[in-house]
Amino acid sequence: MKPSMRKELLSQVEGLMNQYCNGCFLHKYLKREDGRRAAHRFCITQCTVGEQLQEYGKKLN
Repeated sequence: MKPSMRKELLSQVEGLMNQYCNGCFLHKYLKREDGRRAAHRFCITQCTVGEQLQEYGKKLN
């Protein structure tokens, strides 16, 4: 993968995280009620933003 393409993908990932994940009310609630692992599992398996982040991760590998 070209360095410029990698840099663009990382920029998109950072943008998504800043826009949707930082300060996510649902993540905070799940973390408080069910613990950090449950909140993380939700983000990875059920959150649409988490699914998009996974797609970007597959492209980076």
